[in-house]
Amino acid sequence: MNVLVVGAGSMGQWFARTVRDHAEVSVAFADTDAEAATAAAEAVGGRAVSTATEERFDAVCVAVPMPVAEAAIESYADRATALLDVTGVMTEPLAAMREHAPDSQRASLHPLFAPDNAPGNVAVVTDADGQVVETLLGALAAAGNRTFETTAQEHDAAMETVQAAAHAAVLAYGLAAADVSERFHTPVSGALADLVEQVRGGDARVYADIQATFDGADRVADAAARIADADRAEFTDLYDSL
Repeated sequence: MNVLVVGAGSMGQWFARTVRDHAEVSVAFADTDAEAATAAAEAVGGRAVSTATEERFDAVCVAVPMPVAEAAIESYADRATALLDVTGVMTEPLAAMREHAPDSQRASLHPLFAPDNAPGNVAVVTDADGQVVETLLGALAAAGNRTFETTAQEHDAAMETVQAAAHAAVLAYGLAAADVSERFHTPVSGALADLVEQVRGGDARVYADIQATFDGADRVADAAARIADADRAEFTDLYDSL
């Protein structure tokens, strides 16, 4: 099976390496940064192709930033039997797949972890099933990932909590916290400080895309304001409502 990964970043490399290692798959990379595509191909064991390639593949996996996912899907929709994405949002990419690849196998996948933390949970919406999609999902499962079926609406609603709100809460603590000696940290503050460092180790552009795509941060801000303004009785009510 020949698979083209559009996007040579860490998630595209994770997908390519995983399916190559657990199925009979050869991989190619296309990226607007040709050097990045070449580097990814060398790192994973594959080849780089031009973004303008007319070659057909068994599968195309779109692994680009969320703001350009729909454009990438439109560009590569006619290049494969199966079209997938690992962009992290599902509603709009799946709609683009249905519009531009109505006769293809289609699936949206969201690995709920950074590649360095693989394997883990992978949310899946199989929009149009077939052998290619089943083989690729099987390869992910064979690597130890726990794939589970959901809907685009359920997934995107969940991301408001587990990504947009969670990241906002951690970043807000990091911005609000004073620089104190580690000797003073409690189990709660120490855990939060560790989460701040985990978020800081990522890519600001990815976190910005998440905040731009999903609601959730506003609810964190509202909750923090309610806590800050609460008297003792109101605070107790808020605490007890958890």
